[in-house]
Amino acid sequence: METESQQKPGLRPFCFSVRGPVKMLRLALTVTSMTLFIIAQAPEPYIVITGFEATVILFFIILYILRLDRLMKWLFWPLLDIINSMVTTLFMIVVSVLALMPETTTLIIIGGVVGLAAALCCIADGILIYRKLLFNPSGPYQKKNVQDKKEVL
Repeated sequence: METESQQKPGLRPFCFSVRGPVKMLRLALTVTSMTLFIIAQAPEPYIVITGFEATVILFFIILYILRLDRLMKWLFWPLLDIINSMVTTLFMIVVSVLALMPETTTLIIIGGVVGLAAALCCIADGILIYRKLLFNPSGPYQKKNVQDKKEVL
């Protein structure tokens, strides 16, 4: 009797993979930063950008948990995820650095520091996805031809 993890290592649930906890930590840090900005009544762009990034991260987590990336093969999901990680990193660094300016309250500064930690998690998430593509180019995203199969006589 084979267990589910022994059948196919590629079908391991997203929550137990290496990327799952990193993406969930990224979501938790982004939501924490947004919450601190809301409580401190920070400028609206800080709240809007962190809220938008939290929503996008949540959609990617739902996509991977429900395995919709394997169902919708017409999109190259790892590339979209890497682009999202880069854009999120850029936005979170800008918002966090602006939040750390000298004329802010303590909660906004804490939100900026948590935002910088979220940006570091975005970088780690992007690196993990890139490494998966680099070391597993023939993964579930590459189409296989019928001619590639070897005939056994």
